[in-house]
Amino acid sequence: MQSLEGYRLLDFGTAVAGPQTGQLLADMGMEVIKIETRTKLDGLRLGRPTVGPEIAGTDESKWLDMQPVFHVLNRNKLSFTINLKQLGAMDVFARLIKISDVVSDNSSPGVMERLGLDQASLEKIKPDIITITLTGCGESGPMRDTLVYAPLIIALGGLESTLGYADDKSPMNLVPGYGDTNASIHAAFAVLAALWHREETGEGQHISLAESYAVTSLLGEATMDYLMNGNIPGLQGNNHPALCPHGNYPCQGNDKWVAIAVDTEADWKNFCTAIGVPEWLKDKRFADKATRLKHRADLDKLIAAKTIKFDKYDITNVLQKVNVAATPVLNCEDQLADPHFLANKTFYEIQHPVIGKEIFYSNPARMSETPPAFRHHAPALGENNDHILTKLLGYSQQEVADLVKQQIIF
Repeated sequence: MQSLEGYRLLDFGTAVAGPQTGQLLADMGMEVIKIETRTKLDGLRLGRPTVGPEIAGTDESKWLDMQPVFHVLNRNKLSFTINLKQLGAMDVFARLIKISDVVSDNSSPGVMERLGLDQASLEKIKPDIITITLTGCGESGPMRDTLVYAPLIIALGGLESTLGYADDKSPMNLVPGYGDTNASIHAAFAVLAALWHREETGEGQHISLAESYAVTSLLGEATMDYLMNGNIPGLQGNNHPALCPHGNYPCQGNDKWVAIAVDTEADWKNFCTAIGVPEWLKDKRFADKATRLKHRADLDKLIAAKTIKFDKYDITNVLQKVNVAATPVLNCEDQLADPHFLANKTFYEIQHPVIGKEIFYSNPARMSETPPAFRHHAPALGENNDHILTKLLGYSQQEVADLVKQQIIF
């Protein structure tokens, strides 16, 4: 039995933040039903699939079920297509609410309320229901209706103000949607806390999670430095305020790197000895940490001239053997072939019925008694309508046919 078996979540999420919240909970055994409608599809279902043309073909009607990114964020879920704006649809949905525990979405503020799916409305159907809404800036305040995407959430949350080259005045813009992914982890945790509270008190509740706040929570050191010392962190590149050397250094091959961090004087001695430069221990520029920090530009150039002669795995092993912190800088291709990642099953392969082999990241938690598991591939659009209507909600086949005819199930 998995940890969250017996709980059911209705997932209105689209793109990343909402769906990944459901994915994390589904991995742990929660039954997650993705609520979809053909009138406004999840954007991750749309567009030409990121698969080869021999797989995608030219029949665009099949593309909705062929998107690998959609598949990884919606694994272990069921799909239910319903048009909630159609007369009579809420009667169907109310039945589903009565047997569910959580309703999640990452819509703009006010959308769920206009649909009659906000906490106050749903409590009339199921008093102990839990709802969670992920938004960029929260559901109240002056920026409530601000339009944002994941990279902008990182900027608003303050993280980008700390990222950039030390000799450049421009903060970096992180294109990957880490703001969404970070928010989904906080959201899954909040859902678990709300379920625990309900188990203890019988009370449901609404969770409002601002993704930008979730990013701000990552800025502990920078925030404390400002509050205690009045310092606003500048752009530091790979530099560290207390460790030196500290950074990514080139290795043999195209775009191959090793990450190295040296803390104590013992570490520094071991580092110099391991890479064959004991003379650096006598160099006045590097006599102690304070002087190394002052001359780190010179030191970085010297280290780069040494590491470029090594394979990134070889230099890592050399340094790790003398207890110096070092790791290869791995890209996605590296990780898929790395012996450690393979041994720990960081990725796993599945067979999707439409596009064939897919490789997914696994859930990072390794639980001895209730491990996260892959149970089934991401659903095709509306794949589970019949199961949900007949097995969960008790409709007859004739009643299902009538709902389809009325375009309630659509």
